[in-house]
Amino acid sequence: MKGRGALVLTAAALAAALGFFLQRERLIAGPVGLLGFPLDDSWIHFQFARNVAEGHGFAYNPGVPVSGSTAPLWTLLLAGLFKAGGAYPAWAKAAGVAFALGAAWLARRLCLTWTGDAALGLTAALVTAWSAPMVWGALSGMEVTLAALLVTAALVAHAAGRASIAAALVGLAVLARPESVLLVPLLWLAGPLTARRSAIVWGLPAVILLPWVAFNVRTAGTPLPATAAAKIEGGLLGLLSGARESAVTTFLSRPWQFEREWIAWLASVNVLLPVLLLPGLWVLWRRGGRAWALPASILLLHPLGMALLAPYRGPAFQEGRYSIQLLPLAIVVALAALLPLSPQGRGQGEGWLRRGAIVLLLVASLASLGPGATRYAWAVQNIDAMQVGLGRWVDAHTPAGARLALNDVGAIGYLGRREVVDVMGLVTPAIIPYRRDGEAGILRYLERACPDYLIIFPAWFPALSTRADRFTPIHRVRLEHNTVAGADEMVVYETAWNRWRPGPLACPGPG
Repeated sequence: MKGRGALVLTAAALAAALGFFLQRERLIAGPVGLLGFPLDDSWIHFQFARNVAEGHGFAYNPGVPVSGSTAPLWTLLLAGLFKAGGAYPAWAKAAGVAFALGAAWLARRLCLTWTGDAALGLTAALVTAWSAPMVWGALSGMEVTLAALLVTAALVAHAAGRASIAAALVGLAVLARPESVLLVPLLWLAGPLTARRSAIVWGLPAVILLPWVAFNVRTAGTPLPATAAAKIEGGLLGLLSGARESAVTTFLSRPWQFEREWIAWLASVNVLLPVLLLPGLWVLWRRGGRAWALPASILLLHPLGMALLAPYRGPAFQEGRYSIQLLPLAIVVALAALLPLSPQGRGQGEGWLRRGAIVLLLVASLASLGPGATRYAWAVQNIDAMQVGLGRWVDAHTPAGARLALNDVGAIGYLGRREVVDVMGLVTPAIIPYRRDGEAGILRYLERACPDYLIIFPAWFPALSTRADRFTPIHRVRLEHNTVAGADEMVVYETAWNRWRPGPLACPGPG
């Protein structure tokens, strides 16, 4: 099939999958329209993007710069869309869908380059478009399809011998999903190790990342964004930031756990992917040597890199949001395993076997769409009923100048438009040292920040939620079928420092 026809077919396949997800969303979550998102984190991007678009800087609370995003490229792209077309979260869905289509199309390009087989190329595009995590990513308001497009584009450029373009695209991919940084050494080792090429492969990503690193240092006191500093649970970067864990956990148990989770996640996306990856890498090695096989080997190193460097949650966490950027590559490598079955120069049996394998890959992707659409719909329902609902409640029932302390800072902050103290530290890095002392440390920080309201999961903070001398419950939301929220119930507490209650406690302020 010619290029234009293949693009139309790919777009139609993606549109059908998107329509299926949206229909399931409407059935389960109700008519949330284009404001239905499956994660509260999506709204964090919208809050930063709106502040940037309105001239308040890269800040969660207007005028207070903070590096509260591990995907600043996505945040800035949304800010540009908000500036040009208004601060409408629906822009995130439009961009996500466009990038998903681009990633599927680039998967075709990469497969054509590596296999020279048009049928396999078209299959790569269709399987990518029908992959449940890719459809989820397109509708999620998150950066994952942008990252998938950039990673796949970098590999296409590398395969075409365009080292500078590949290096620049990898740098941008890291700004969209930091796990992509593993591609830098792999691309370097995949070509001639000359001084000039080394300077390009390492230097261009460094130049692209340097402003963000400098911003992190200035606002959070660390080269990592505040979100990463708050979330890292161990590993080598966690060790540098003060986390302590056993060497057995760091180097043995967690890497093995992440590797198993990675294989299981790939199988849940398409049952044939983990079966075909190793044969596909072998075919790439035979056809392109280390120039092709080494960059593709990130599929083996990804879970190990996550586990050893900066672990937070595993590769399958939240539909694979930290792994979807590698999904088009995984599909292309799996399809490369079918190349020896090409009928050219062989008997008719090999051709039928290859066609059967292609059909199985397509059917396996379609089979994952149903469960994926149901998970997406329930996640949208959860976030809309809890965090979005509380954001609207805050807007209607609290004074405009109120200060909120939250453990989920996305929709409540965006829709409530109130000053926020983040008790998890994602956008309030000053609380991170206090968090090391548990709830007692968080309470000490709150006694200095003096929020008017505290909105938290009581299950996460049992000691805080029972401090009747400090926090009085006034509103609560409970989910009957919780699949994505951190706990089943979230409660709004009026604090003892609330400036609109009789006789509030005096606030000592920072000190």
